Amino acid sequence: NFGDTIMKNAKSIAVGAAMLCGVFTASVASAATTLESVKEKGHLQCGVTSGLPGFSQPDDKGNWTGIDVDTCRAVAAAIFGDSQAVEFTPLTAKERFTALQSGEIDMLSRNTTWTLTRDASLGLNFAGVNYYDGQGFLVNKGIGVDDATQLDGATVCIQAGTTTELNLSDYFRAKGMEYKPIVFDTSEQTVQGFASGRCDVLTSDRSQLAALRSKLSDPDSAKILPNTISKEPLGPVVRQGDDQWFNIVKWVLSVQINAEELGVTSDNVDDMLKSDNPNIQRLLGTDGDMGAKLGLPDDFGAKAIKQVGNYGEMYDRNVGPDTPLGLERGINALWTEGKIRKIKNKGL
Repeated sequence: NFGDTIMKNAKSIAVGAAMLCGVFTASVASAATTLESVKEKGHLQCGVTSGLPGFSQPDDKGNWTGIDVDTCRAVAAAIFGDSQAVEFTPLTAKERFTALQSGEIDMLSRNTTWTLTRDASLGLNFAGVNYYDGQGFLVNKGIGVDDATQLDGATVCIQAGTTTELNLSDYFRAKGMEYKPIVFDTSEQTVQGFASGRCDVLTSDRSQLAALRSKLSDPDSAKILPNTISKEPLGPVVRQGDDQWFNIVKWVLSVQINAEELGVTSDNVDDMLKSDNPNIQRLLGTDGDMGAKLGLPDDFGAKAIKQVGNYGEMYDRNVGPDTPLGLERGINALWTEGKIRKIKNKGL
């Protein structure tokens, strides 16, 4: 009868729902976390630029260096106790987010600007800032331009898939000026276009302009204008949905920043293990269970600092005043020096 039919259908629906729930639960339970996946592979897979001095660049033997590279190496050191347990995937600006979203890489450390759109609509999380930057302009000294307000009608070399495109449009519109964009896929192509005279100006983050200027056959023939037209906080990126991995990448970088503030370096970290300063003890894992909270050894911070260094060491080695880029710390100096470099929380 009608009542029996209803009861049978209800039971069928309930059984089907239970089976579906069981399949879903099993699927979730079997899905490996990023940390588990990285450990199983035996290395970290990190997305970087295809070659930008000071940030990520291979030498002729395939050895990668740069501040973005070191950000990855610090994570590898924290996980494996080995900063070399990382492989690098060179990516263009257009490729980088897809590579992270698809799982091709475990983290992205590729001079990438933290924006609301990227945070909210791409399924990604920015795990901190390893370089505070701003967009500027590189010009040939021969054109006689000393300020960006003199660039009306200029031809501008620019890289596709970056925040610089929108910033450039906003700046010229606000100033009532016009320009002609020449768009390239890679930073290498933009500097080649600039060097060959295809454009009057090359625009990018100021740190990148310094790196690209160093690639010119005669770096002294070009100069970076004094104007900074945007804020560009650059940092490592991970996929949303794995809070443990997000916390690991975030706190490894925070450890490096905190270490500089506390005076802990790659040279003195072994001695600092004997410190009676509770902040240093927590930083290096001689007190508390900070590592365990992340699924890491408690001395993960000591390993990262020993093998890669604190933030100041990482900065000076790759982009500082004694490198070809010659960049002063500027706003990337510690908050204790009146700048903005600090971790965004109380600390460890």
